[in-house]
Amino acid sequence: MSEQKGKLSKGGIIALAICAVVIIILLGLVIFLMLNKEKKEEPIRRNIVVNEKNVDKVIEQLGEERTAPGSYEVTMNTTWNFPSGDAASENAYVKNAEANTNSVYFDVTLEETGETIFESPIIPVGSWLDNITLDSVLEDGIYDCVITYHLLDEEEQSISTVKLTLKIVIGQ
Repeated sequence: MSEQKGKLSKGGIIALAICAVVIIILLGLVIFLMLNKEKKEEPIRRNIVVNEKNVDKVIEQLGEERTAPGSYEVTMNTTWNFPSGDAASENAYVKNAEANTNSVYFDVTLEETGETIFESPIIPVGSWLDNITLDSVLEDGIYDCVITYHLLDEEEQSISTVKLTLKIVIGQ
């Protein structure tokens, strides 16, 4: 009888094998879920410049990614014309639409160099800027720019940004 205590029965071996397989499957499932959770919690991509070539891709990505609470309706024209580099624009217009919930300010930078050529004041909801004069004097020509909107909280701290392309035409 003492010999049988040290040996496992055929049923015991099968039960032990089944337990081992179940443990391995559960371990694999836990690892898979943990890796999947890490992928979902990646930081949101920021500083995407939206233009005609990538607008569909950006919209698709925005649908996949988390966004900060609230949204921003951009109301502006995308080509600003200036009679000369030091004159007010004939058509530059930016409005913080009534549909928005945050005050904003924006910066305009030259795409090629990154130089900031205009810094706006804070624009409350429902207000707008027109007759804009650039902070930097540019020579006659066409300039590809980026306009970066900064959405502000109640304490006027930037909580998120929106970047768009802008074309500036001087003297043409």
